[in-house]
Formats: sequence, structure tokens, C-alpha cells
Amino acid sequence: MAAILLRYDALLPAEYQSRLPWWAQALSKFFRLFARPRRGQSPGERLATALEKLGPAYVKLGQFLATRPDFIGVTAAQDLARLKDRLPPFSREKALDTINAEFGSTVDLFGETFSEAMAAASIAQVHQARPNRQHAVAVKILRPNIEKKMAREMGALHFGARLIEFFIPSSRRLEPVNFIETVSTAMERELDLRLEAGAAAEFKEVAEKDGFLSVPSIDWARSGKRVMTLDWIDGTALTDHVGLRAAGADLPGLAISVTRGFLAAALDHGFFHADMHEGNLIYGRDGKLWIVDFGIMGRIGHKERRYLAEILYGFLRRDYKRVAEVHQEAGYVPEKFTVEEFAQALRAIGEPIFGKTADQVSMSKLLLQLFDITHMFGMHLRPELVMLQKTMVQVEGVSRTLDPRHDMWAAARPIVERWVRRELGAESTARRAIDEAGAGLGALRRLPQTLAALEGAANAIRSTPSAAERVPFQWRHFWVGAVAGVMTMLALMVSNAPRSSGPMQPTSVEAKTPVKR
Repeated sequence: MAAILLRYDALLPAEYQSRLPWWAQALSKFFRLFARPRRGQSPGERLATALEKLGPAYVKLGQFLATRPDFIGVTAAQDLARLKDRLPPFSREKALDTINAEFGSTVDLFGETFSEAMAAASIAQVHQARPNRQHAVAVKILRPNIEKKMAREMGALHFGARLIEFFIPSSRRLEPVNFIETVSTAMERELDLRLEAGAAAEFKEVAEKDGFLSVPSIDWARSGKRVMTLDWIDGTALTDHVGLRAAGADLPGLAISVTRGFLAAALDHGFFHADMHEGNLIYGRDGKLWIVDFGIMGRIGHKERRYLAEILYGFLRRDYKRVAEVHQEAGYVPEKFTVEEFAQALRAIGEPIFGKTADQVSMSKLLLQLFDITHMFGMHLRPELVMLQKTMVQVEGVSRTLDPRHDMWAAARPIVERWVRRELGAESTARRAIDEAGAGLGALRRLPQTLAALEGAANAIRSTPSAAERVPFQWRHFWVGAVAGVMTMLALMVSNAPRSSGPMQPTSVEAKTPVKR
């Protein structure tokens, strides 16, 4: 690995020499003695080429690094964002061997229509077939021995991340080990196509609710661990702008669909496609925007969704104090800093973007500034948000490629405002209050069983007490346990009860009826 990075001057690039300590500058000069001249190439481009030579795990690492401008800089991140895991295909015969090993027969499943590879990536490749001479399907097949290769490469990456944290303490805020863990987890899931098939089926249900994106159906009878079959989509990839115009595609409309399709899935359902580059998006002949390749998916919980929505909503309204309060409520800002201090820093980021045209405001640069602010306030990056940040930058890049004047903020506004009305409005507050009150009543209904259990525990402390001492012994522990149990339940109910700035209002009869969305 080091030899290839040295060959492409990607280990300690000359362009970064002035930022390095003296000993690293000396190493950089020494390393360049072994590097091949790469005139006209930036450090990011050289790193991308080196990662392609190293193998599939390193290609995926580069794709993830493209989402971390805080770690490698905006220019390098943009260079790595162009990294595509396109590799020479393996033979049709090996693909058929994999199908035979998985199902026992190829002819029964696909007949004689199984094609040569139509596309080949670092982990799998895709063939076309027509079962029973009917509609076309896409057959995705893992590369032979890819599991062993990935395990070896990920082991090296884990070792490298631990070395970085050990020798560069300042890097620990950026969580390099957790970052590699995120990459590793995503890669492990990509090596079992049953999981990808399940993700595709789930995301199809999510996407159909809004209709911004369309998802092909899975053929479960022809899918397994190393083989996945789904509908073939006829259309034009979003990488082919000439073909898109020839097909009569509305490019600004497609850009809006990409942005809203991502945000609607992430905010409303907490489940989103996390590899939304142009090659995975197809403008179908039916006029729909199709998305494929479900190996990398992201999930965020309700707390993180609320965090994201309120931050976006706060920036849209220029309510920086509320954005700062959300950070503090989520526990992301150390207590030594006040809300007002953090709001002032956020204002310095938000104000310059207003009054500018959409093509002058970059989401990736905004995120980089946010990373600078988090560093200033001693905030650790949240591993559960890395995938989300990655996809937001990716979505912006795709949308801007389709429409250079795409306004991501304007496209996001209806999705964010819809979420805020539903989740933070009066109806949602009442619904949560009812749910929490029901949970509290359930705890009270379980009180007799809890007290009986406490009494049983008290009896077990002494197996053979005398008749004279048994009653006071039991009653003393019984009441201590009962009082402790009741106080604990009351404390839980109070802590979970909805907070309001005014006096509590009596519950109306109508409020007892569950509110339908």
C-alpha cells in the first residue's frame, strides 16, 4: 500500500509540505525521490488513481473520504468524489459458476439469455437476462473470492486508523477509527446480496410514498447471498447529459427530485440511499427517475432526524439561536459554552449565504465551515451522521451537475417544513403527551406486581426467620421497597412528561382519541 501511495506522491504530497512539521517535510522530500512525475494532477486526483490501483476496499474508502472535507480539504474531497469503482469484468463462465453454486442450475433460472457483463464494479458486476424469454432482468453477481480480499484490505485500514489516532492526537476529534468502522460495516453488508435485496424492497416502499424516486422490484426466486435479480431499467444514466436532453428530460426538475427524494426518505422515514451518484440514477423511458444499487444505505433515528430538520429549518429562517439550542439539547456542545456564543458562530456561517444566487452557495463548503465551528467548540463528530453528511454533499453535486443554478435550500424547504409541522406542531405534541401518559399509567398498573416482587425478594433474604421476628422484618423491607418503587416511577413519569412554558391545561375528551396522520 505504502509503495503505491509513494509512487503517486499521495502519501505526503508536495502541495501540503508547508503545513507539515519539519520532520514530515524531510520525509516528504525523501518520498518524492520514489514518485513518478504527475504533472498537472492535484493531490486528490493522484490519491484517487492510487486508491484505484490498491483495490475495492480502498476505492470505497476514497468514496467515503470524499464526504469528509473536514478531514482532507474541500478540493481533495471534490477530486475524490469523481472516483468510480469501475473495473474490468470477470468472465461470463465464472458468473454462471457462481449462479450454479448458489441455486444448482442456470438454465432453469435464466434460460440461454444470460449476457456478458453489462457493467463491472469493484465488488460485483451486472448481467442482463430474459427468464422465459419475457421481460429483461438485471442479475448482480459478487466477484469471486471478494470476501477474503475485502477482509485483508479492511484489516490494513483498521491498523492504519489506529496508528493515526496514536501518533496524531489531534485527529481523535475526527474519529478516524470510527470512520473506518463505518466504512467496514457498509462493506460487510455489500458482501451479502440478500441484505441488499431487503434494503431495495424496503426503500421501494419508502420511495413510493412521495414518488420523487422509483425503485425496481426484486425477483426473490432468483436472489441469494451472492446473486441478486431485479427489474432491468431502460433509460439514460444521469451521467449522460447529451442523452438526457435528447430524451427530453427536464434537468432542473430532475435536480429537484434528487434533492427531495433524499430528504423525504431521510427525514420522514430515517432510511435513505447513501450512494446517490449519477451512475446510480437513471432517467427511464417512462419519464420516472429510477435509483439502483442498494449496497450502501443509511439509517438515522428520530432524535437525529429532529436534529437535522431543526437545523435546516433554523438556517432557512435565520434563527441561529434555535440552531444553537438544538445542538445543545442534543448534547453536541460542551456545557462550558453558552447558547449565545454558539449562535454567534453559526450566524457567521449562515448570514453570508443569504442574498446570493443558488450557484454561489455550496453545501459542501457550508459543511466545512460547520466542521471548523465544531472544532472551535470542541465538538466530536457524530458517527451516526457521517453517512448523512456524505450523502448531502453527494446529492448537491448531482443536482448542481444537472442544473448549475439548482437552489438546494429552496428544494429542501417544503420537505423540511412538512416535517416540522407534523413532528413539532400542536397535533404531534398532543399525541406524544397521550403516548407518554399511557406509558405512565401502564407503569402504575404494574405497581402491584412490582411490589409483590419486592416483597418476595425481602422474604428470600432470610430463609428461616422465627415467627416472632418474621412480621416486622417483612413489613420494614416491604415499605422501604414500596416507597422507593413509587418514587422511582413518579420520577420517571415527571421526567418523561411534556414540558410547557405555561400552566398545564386539562385534557379534553377529544384528545383521548388517537390522532391519525
